[in-house]
Amino acid sequence: MKGCDKLVDAGRRHFLRGGALGTAGVAATTLFQGEAAAVPMPARVDYPSKRLANVSQLKPNAPMEISYPDKDSPGVLIKLGTRVPDGAGPDGDIVAFSTLCPHKGFPLNYAAADKTLNCPGHYSRFDCERGGLQIIGQATQNLPQFTLRVADNGDIFAEGVDELIYGRLSNVL
Repeated sequence: MKGCDKLVDAGRRHFLRGGALGTAGVAATTLFQGEAAAVPMPARVDYPSKRLANVSQLKPNAPMEISYPDKDSPGVLIKLGTRVPDGAGPDGDIVAFSTLCPHKGFPLNYAAADKTLNCPGHYSRFDCERGGLQIIGQATQNLPQFTLRVADNGDIFAEGVDELIYGRLSNVL
C-alpha cells in the first residue's frame, strides 16, 4: 500500500517539545498584551438576606423545606445534632442545601439514617455532615450549600450559595 510521502514521524519527544513551546508562546503573547488579554473575573453575586426559620422551630435530624435565593430554588434546612464544618447556630449543627440534584435537577430526598441527600434519578448521594460532598453518583459537583447566619434572637438567615444551583447559568437572580 502506497502512503503519503509527505508524512513525518515526529515521535513522542518531538511532539511534546513542540506542544510545550506552543503553550509557552501563547502564554508570552497573553502576558505582553496587558489588560486586553486579562482573564475576566466572574461577577460577584450579591445574594439577598432571607429569613428561613428560627432555631426553636428545628428538631434534630428533621429537615425543614425552604427556598433560597428565590421561590424557584427549593432547599432544605437541617439541624444535624452534631457540630459540622460551616454549621451555624449555637451548636454549630445547622446547615442548608439546595434540593435540586446538580446532575439533572431531580428533587433530592433526605435520609435521616446517614444524614445524606439522595437523588432518585441517577442515584447521586451527598453528605450533609461534610458540606454536601458528593459520595457517589452521576453528579459532577458537590451539592450547593447555603451560607447561614443566626441572629441573637435565633432567626436563621440565608445569605449566599457556595456552588452553582442546577438550571442556572449563574447564581444571579
